[in-house]
Amino acid sequence: MPAARIKAQGRAFAHIASFHPELTALRRELHAHPEIGFEEHYTSRRVVESLKVCGVDEIHTGIGKTGVVALIHGQQRRSGKMIGLRADMDALPMTELNDFAWRSNKPGMMHGCGHDGHIAMLVGAARYLAATRQFDGTAALIFQPGEEGFAGAKAMIEDGLFERFPVQSVFAMHNWPQMKPGTVGINPGPMMAAADRITIEITGKGGHGAHPYMTVDPVLVAAHIITAVQSIVSRNVRPLDNAVISLCAMQAGDLGAFSVVPGKATLVGTVRTFSPEVQALVERRLHDVCSGVALGLGASAHVQYERIYPATINSPDEAVFAGDVAERLLGADHVDRTLDPSMGAEDFSFMLQVKPGAYMRLGQGGEGGCFLHNSRYDFNDEVLPLGAALHAGLIEQGMPLDTSTL
Repeated sequence: MPAARIKAQGRAFAHIASFHPELTALRRELHAHPEIGFEEHYTSRRVVESLKVCGVDEIHTGIGKTGVVALIHGQQRRSGKMIGLRADMDALPMTELNDFAWRSNKPGMMHGCGHDGHIAMLVGAARYLAATRQFDGTAALIFQPGEEGFAGAKAMIEDGLFERFPVQSVFAMHNWPQMKPGTVGINPGPMMAAADRITIEITGKGGHGAHPYMTVDPVLVAAHIITAVQSIVSRNVRPLDNAVISLCAMQAGDLGAFSVVPGKATLVGTVRTFSPEVQALVERRLHDVCSGVALGLGASAHVQYERIYPATINSPDEAVFAGDVAERLLGADHVDRTLDPSMGAEDFSFMLQVKPGAYMRLGQGGEGGCFLHNSRYDFNDEVLPLGAALHAGLIEQGMPLDTSTL
């Protein structure tokens, strides 16, 4: 989609569009050099090099292992405010099947979620903000490692992120291929679900497949458990609440031993919820149902429930503010303020547990677009100036200059 067809207003978008080719080149370079969580050494180095060219005031490295934070001071600092903007940096452990020139040069690693684009957009905002400084306060640009299952946000927080950079609020955005370019989605509550991992270990009694009456078949028990746990959402969770239980993998026996009943079976899956109350309910019922089903069939079941990422829940005031910024940039018709939440997960949730803030979705694909975590996914470079301008707008409108003293 040509950049000219993305209609946006304001000085920031026009300014950033002037160096759009450079942002595209950076994004594609990063795409060709993917790194997984906490191994983003090349990526962090390129971020630092780019920030130095942008002329930011301070660069801090090694936060949460490979994280980077840059500070840009406004023309004024009377407000004492600091606002944080976050971009994630890591790639996925998957093989890319694209054939364009900037495809991954690392087998088994791929920027399949668009974090390369997130980095480029925040660098674009840094370049604009450092050149113009039309705000009263300090912008803290947070380049975060390890979003894809490594809890990099938590690692940065535990490494003193918000003590060293005491932001009053923090914002992030994620590209969304199912939304059209030139659109933004947000809501004042849950945006992404909590992601929990469940492991169900079933112990029976192995034996000969020709004599099952002499065994306690854990495969049969697993089958009953797979069916029974689906009743938790349909019969224990209120219809007005949301929850997903998916058992996604099973391991039992040996494929070469077709007549051997194994002694153990293991199920692995995920639970997705938006509220702590529903999360606790599902965890409790999983223990009850799995133990009860197994006991009724003469076996035993142990449930290990791991809380990985909490739900990503926007704070209402910051969500309204972010929506206002997006509307000034794009117009009300291109901003969805009641966007449906996703049952996917995001570790920006850890930051929102500590600081007020908001998480947005930036449209970049539309109908027929290749979704995230697909081996043929690629970020749409035409939205780079728009995302960068949206970042910049959060800073300029969140910490406006006092023009009476200029």
